[in-house]
Amino acid sequence: MRSYSKKRESKQTFAAKGRGLPHLVVRARPGVPTQGLLQAGNARFPCALGEGGIAAGKREGDGATPLARMRLLHGFFRNDHVRAGATRLPMQPIRADLGWCEVPDDRNYNRPVRMPYAASHETMRRADRLYDFCIVLDWNISPRRRGRGSAIFFHLARPGFTPTQGCVAVTRQAMQRLLPYLSTRTVLEVRR
Repeated sequence: MRSYSKKRESKQTFAAKGRGLPHLVVRARPGVPTQGLLQAGNARFPCALGEGGIAAGKREGDGATPLARMRLLHGFFRNDHVRAGATRLPMQPIRADLGWCEVPDDRNYNRPVRMPYAASHETMRRADRLYDFCIVLDWNISPRRRGRGSAIFFHLARPGFTPTQGCVAVTRQAMQRLLPYLSTRTVLEVRR
């Protein structure tokens, strides 16, 4: 996949009148449904999408990235690996006991939980460093519907942009470029 040009990533490209980025648009890459392009102003960044491509009818465990408009709510970061840096998003360090429940019948479905936790959950302090920066998207948060999908995040991509489990993922460099311009007013829209 072609990488973005340095010329297209200037600060003026991102920050319209100093207000940050109100809108990020993600589209699947033609012929590669598990990869896409994230457009931020006039800049474009390659991204990884879910192993199930993009789906309008997102369900728990389908591996699909939801076809939706999702606000950025808040984020987590690994303070032993990175600094939060300047951002308008509420960011907090990932504690060693932080998990995210993925069991539809559990009372904490699609919510952060403290580990150890009896129901199946995702460990947020990952060894693979994909969550060194992890932004929670408002997919199935409020209202929350059982089985509609959990842990839909905007996080770091694996080398080669291999598929996620339904999240949108970019390189560390792209995330660090975007973070200063992201806020709780930013909407990430996934289109086909």
